[in-house]
Amino acid sequence: MFEYDQDIVTSLLNDNAQFQQLFKQHNDLKEKVRNAELGVLPIDDITLGTMKKEKLLAKDKMAAMIEQYRREHA
Repeated sequence: MFEYDQDIVTSLLNDNAQFQQLFKQHNDLKEKVRNAELGVLPIDDITLGTMKKEKLLAKDKMAAMIEQYRREHA
């Protein structure tokens, strides 16, 4: 995730509590979705869909923060 922006991600993880929270939320949801798809975590399709949407929303918010950082430090 964000392979081309590792320097910015590292900076935001060190300095931005909101980015840290979104990063953790995304990783937690990513693991839960993977476990659900493997059958390790038994959940219904609606819950799985909701988790995928929440994961994508967290990623979108992080992408927006990365873009804002890029504009402010250009």
